[in-house]
Amino acid sequence: MALLLIAATTFAACGRDDDDGGGGGGGSAPGITDNSIKLGGSYPFSGPASAYRSIEQGAQAYFAFANANGGVDGRKIDFVTLDDGYEPAKAIQNARRLVQEEQVFALFNPLGTANNVAIWDYANKQEVPQVYVATGASLWGADPKAHPWTIGWQPDYVTESQVYANYLKKAKPSAKVAVLYQNDAFGEDLLNGFKKAIDGSGIKVVAAESYEVTDPTISSQMSKLASSDADTFLDITTPKFGAQAIVAVDKLGWKVLHIINNVSASKLLVLQPAGLDKAQGLISTAYFKDPASPDWAGDASMKEYKAGLAKYQPRANPEDPNCVYGWAAAETMVEALKGMKDPTREALMESVRNMDVEVPILLPGIKVQTSGDQDGYPIEAMQIQRFEGENWKLQGEVIQAPH
Repeated sequence: MALLLIAATTFAACGRDDDDGGGGGGGSAPGITDNSIKLGGSYPFSGPASAYRSIEQGAQAYFAFANANGGVDGRKIDFVTLDDGYEPAKAIQNARRLVQEEQVFALFNPLGTANNVAIWDYANKQEVPQVYVATGASLWGADPKAHPWTIGWQPDYVTESQVYANYLKKAKPSAKVAVLYQNDAFGEDLLNGFKKAIDGSGIKVVAAESYEVTDPTISSQMSKLASSDADTFLDITTPKFGAQAIVAVDKLGWKVLHIINNVSASKLLVLQPAGLDKAQGLISTAYFKDPASPDWAGDASMKEYKAGLAKYQPRANPEDPNCVYGWAAAETMVEALKGMKDPTREALMESVRNMDVEVPILLPGIKVQTSGDQDGYPIEAMQIQRFEGENWKLQGEVIQAPH
């Protein structure tokens, strides 16, 4: 019976109903008045990816901060969020509820590759903006004409994979790479991007193992990878498994250059649970300032973020990078809303797709830039970082990796 209900919901999402709250074309849109703007989001407050719930806390804090400073042209932002447990079927149910019942102006920052794939046909047929989705899949910017109402925010996984490939070409040009990856669009996107980026070089992928997000452990996969002749380990995981991988490398005595993808590079959520002694020498990427690093303690944008989080989300941990992510994405959203020429969904997407904005808490040299249908990737730059002592240390310069 449950399967039939899910199927029915999914089928219904493929068509446009007259009462589904669309309204991208001229005139006013649902969710926006002279005094307010209602946004909706779907997050894994429960389930295997619940570590990402702090993204919502960061976003809520920034919206509250913006509201206290006049909002958007006098409009206060109301951000309504629902739990999807990291399940696509729940994500589409949430999207329909937010659009039809809550009458949101736009879907903002829904999390997860599979979840956003579940949502995007519905959102685009309803002409409801699905803006700054919290996933780095390359899908979101690959064909803006096919899904004009959907756009990502963070550097996509192909950009990230190119940065790792560029790093290895200089630091270890004959690297033999073993890969652990999540068996979904997230893991496959980064792995395939990496393979393409090393094509024709002396770098080779010599072993690869996948895991399911519902797996309790990755011990068997790690044992197999460690028995290969790899001297480099590309770790494409979400936080729970990122911590397990760090512990496994140490336990197995695997002497390898460990590259851990950005989404599992959190000192608070991954490295500390695994043990900082085991994290020494890790390589990853960054594109926003690290709230745990003393290097940014005196930075004005970091002070503003920490003060805002303490005031509006006092239960959130200011050193959680997911909070910074949510804060920065929300600030970008506010800039996009300010750029609207009219209070319509079409005007929002026009603003979103034509941006050249500096978000202060991003790393110096990294901007949010889009260019109509020509460039659907807002952030296309990252910087290599290495974990040393108790903190990440930036290495080299910002690397631009355009598509």
